[in-house]
Formats: sequence, structure tokens, C-alpha cells
Amino acid sequence: MKKNPIHSHDHQHNCCMSKASEEMTRREFMGGVSIAAGGLALSSLGRASLDFSEKMNLKPAPPLPLRVQPVLTYAIPKRKEKTSWRAWGGFHTQQDIADEQQRIARELKKIQAESEFPLKILPLVAVNRIEQATKVAQGSHDVLLLYAAGSWVNVLEALTNPKKWTILFLRHKSGPVYLWYEITHNRYLRKTVDEFGQPGVDYQDVVVDKLNEVQWRLRALFGLKNTLGKKIVAVGGPGGWGVGGQKAPDITRNFWKMDIHTVSYPVLGEMIKKARKNKALVKRCGQEADLYIKQRGISLKTNKQFVINAFILNEIFKKLMDQANTDAITINHCMGTIMPLAETTACLPLSLLNDSGYTAYCESDFVVIPSGILLHHISGKPVFLNDPTYPHDGVVTMAHCTAPRKMDGKNYEPAKILTHFESDYGAAPKVEMKLGQKITVIDPDFNNKIWLGFEAEIIDNPFMDICRSQIDVQINGDCDKLIAETKGFHWMASYGNYLRETGYALKKVGVDWFNLSKQ
Repeated sequence: MKKNPIHSHDHQHNCCMSKASEEMTRREFMGGVSIAAGGLALSSLGRASLDFSEKMNLKPAPPLPLRVQPVLTYAIPKRKEKTSWRAWGGFHTQQDIADEQQRIARELKKIQAESEFPLKILPLVAVNRIEQATKVAQGSHDVLLLYAAGSWVNVLEALTNPKKWTILFLRHKSGPVYLWYEITHNRYLRKTVDEFGQPGVDYQDVVVDKLNEVQWRLRALFGLKNTLGKKIVAVGGPGGWGVGGQKAPDITRNFWKMDIHTVSYPVLGEMIKKARKNKALVKRCGQEADLYIKQRGISLKTNKQFVINAFILNEIFKKLMDQANTDAITINHCMGTIMPLAETTACLPLSLLNDSGYTAYCESDFVVIPSGILLHHISGKPVFLNDPTYPHDGVVTMAHCTAPRKMDGKNYEPAKILTHFESDYGAAPKVEMKLGQKITVIDPDFNNKIWLGFEAEIIDNPFMDICRSQIDVQINGDCDKLIAETKGFHWMASYGNYLRETGYALKKVGVDWFNLSKQ
């Protein structure tokens, strides 16, 4: 007996293949069970998005800036006869403090100028009393950047709000030496015992002298801020790959605090019909498709109408995100349900969205989606959700049909526009990623307890009978260890190495991190 693909949630597939029948395909066998939430009723989100009469020039909203509160703690000693009257540190006069404030201001200006992510650095505050510290701790900042030149431990503790993030900066040779260069570990972090005891802060939050060490930590926290509480549209409802992924939507809501907006396929079908009746929209999408096909590096190997339909679907997806006030979307049941409605596949629209600054994923796999959103905001680049293969001889193949072309965030990689592999239908990009490019790879586990990550180098863009965008990568790490420790299924990848930022962010929320490439 055949099942209605709109109502069937019995199988979760890896990639986008059309066939709603009893026949158990390879991907149905591998995929297991998915979870869809929100039902199929006409949602207010989808209903409000049916109007295509207005001119559409939608763009992703800018990410939330990270608000940083710099604080200088100090104490000016007074001489006393025949007793110890000053602590360690190079600050003895009010002028010393004023000079240090100027030094910090110059450094903050440098950090601001060199950060490719949005920072809001609040005015520097100098603190030497508990009352001042307590007030600052309740401010509107996300991160306390604590320049611990002097003052006693109770001032530092009053400044440290466990509900916010703290980075402690110490001077050894970048200026007059700080008192807390000596005693941060034993008095602030360990409270004069062997065990760590400062809520919200540990040894990884301490930086000595190096501004770049502050900067990458801020980048990690910026990524985390824009991941926690993220809104995302889930066409066809949220899911999770395999049996292990059944709890992924609940983990995403409860742990990552994400707000998942479900749009049913009946609603999407109505939107597609409405869009196709809009002659101005159809004409513009046809023009945009023509321009896309004519881009340098593009080779069309499928029916042009599939590409035009993909641009129409792209506009619908942007409309849905705009209505939900977000820049993130995912598509469930993209193996078949969307194809007869859109008369194309979701592959090319998702690629286009990622190139435009959105975060867009197939399969609605919320096991891996939080890692994609986190890596996107940390790296500032599009990310590649992919199916991994079996690692061997230090090499692993990663493939999917929805790869972005603008993988470095700026330049388009060459691509062939083919059919989606399993269905041999629609439009899907085969992106030729840059050989020799170092990438970050993240493998989240089903239980959100430990994520694995490693650096790899792209060594080939093969053309096997698998998902269209495919790369062979050389693993920077122990291949056998990767085989032994792999969890979950889908992986995320981005250009560049962001392993330390990812691990730092994960520690802040209590997810363990295994960096396979750590020497």
C-alpha cells in the first residue's frame, strides 16, 4: 500500500530522493525514523506569506552584535612603615591608572578594527570597590573583558556574573605587570584550594598579553550568542536523522533554546501556486535564472525550467523567513514531497540562500543543524551540510546536493548545475571546491553530549554516482581514531580552521568536545 508522502513520517532520508512507495530504498534503510512537529494545519506564518503582490527584495537580517564591557580593576597602594604595604604589579599612582586606560583603549580599538564579526564595545570602566563591581556585573553586556591589574579577589568575584561570559586579560610583558598575573589561578579560579571554584569562569577564559587570543574567544562567543535562541523555519516540520535523532527537535528547543516555526507542505503548495500566478515575480525569477546560468564558472547540465522554478522557490523560502523574522530555514521530506509541488528540487534554492548569507539546510536534521548555525556564525562563511563516508587511508569523502558556492564568504566556486542524483530530477549544484583548502569538519552526536571535530584538506572533487557536490579530504589526525569515535550521521564543514572557537563555545554550554586534530 502506498503512503501519502505529505503525511508519512516513517522514514528520514539522507539527501533528496523522490519515491513515496513501499519499496525500501538504500536511504530509507539507512535513515530510520523522523519526527515532524506542528502538524499540517494552515499556519498563520504560511498564510500571511501568501501575498506576493509587493516587490520582494529580501535580505537576511544582520546578526546580533556581541556586547563587550571592558573593566579595569586597580588599587593604588599607600606606603606604611615597617610592613608590607603594596602588592605585586606596576601600578602605583593615579597617572599609572590613566596611562593604562589609554593603553586599553588603543587595544580595544585594534580588536574592533580587526574583528570581521560585529562587536559593540562599551566604554571602559575602572573599578576598585565592591559596590562599583556589583553594579557593573548587572549591566547589559554579553561579555565582561576583565583587565585584572589590581584590587582584591572580592572585587573580581563581584564583577563576575555567572549568567554572562567573562574573559580575564593579564599583562606579563605587554605593559606594566598585573597583580593577577601572579594569583589568578590560585586565588580567583581555585579559591586557595586545589579544585576550580569560580562559577562561570575557568582556565580557558584567561589570556596573557596576546590580543588575538582575546579576539578568537570573542568570535566564539559571538557565534554562540547567535545560535542560542535562534529562530528557524522548518518546512514539513522538524526532524532528526535515524532512530538516534528522534529526540533532536526537543534537544534543539530545550538545550539550544531555538524557536522552530513549522510550515506545512499544504501551505507551501498554496504559496507555490500563488507565486506562479504572479507574472512579475515569475518574469524576475526567469531573468535571475538567466543571469545565474551565464555566470563565469557555471555549466548547465539540466533543464533550464528546473533552474527557473528553483529561483521561484528561493523567493518563497525568503518570504517565509522574512515573515518569521529569521534568516534560517530547513526542509523536511526533501526526498520527494517537495518535488511535485515545486517542480524542481530544493537543492539549488538552498545553495542560493547560503550564498546570500542565510543559513539553509535540507533534511531538517536537528541533530546537526545547531552545529551548522554555530559554525556559520563563528566562521562568517556558508557551511556545507554533508553525508560522510567511511574514512580510510587518512581520506574521507563528503557529499551532498546543496553545497554553497561562496564557501569563503566572498568568491563563487565553479559549479555544474545537474539533476539531483537519486531522483535524476530538478537542479542541484556540483560545486568544485578549492583544492588545498583547509576546512573545519564537525560531527555532532545524537545525544548532544560530545561533538567531534577535525581539520581536513580538500584534495579532490570527484564525480562519482553519489550526491552531486562531493569532496575527498585528507584528515588532519588519526584516521582510525575518527572511525572509532564517529557519532551521529551528518557532518558540517566550512572553509578555514575554527576548531578552537567551536570547542570554546561548546564548553560554555556544557557540551564536550573532541578535537581530533589537536597536537
